[in-house]
Amino acid sequence: MEQLIEELKIKIIETLGLIQLSPDKLDPDSQLVGGEMGIDSIDVLELVMMIERDYAVQIDSRELGEKVFATLRSLAQFIHENRPR
Repeated sequence: MEQLIEELKIKIIETLGLIQLSPDKLDPDSQLVGGEMGIDSIDVLELVMMIERDYAVQIDSRELGEKVFATLRSLAQFIHENRPR
């Protein structure tokens, strides 16, 4: 799971062009959307597309998205539990 979290840190930074952020500065338990990273609803759409493409996992409702994107750890947990083996 920790390896997936580290991988997601890099993918989020690359996907959203957050070049000023270093992966080691991202706390997996901090608020992801609306937190210090400044991720908004448009960014979430970009992340959903990346997750579908890279992990074959769908986030198909707003309610699910709110839970999944609460923290980096919750996102990693969702991907871990739902991606094809």
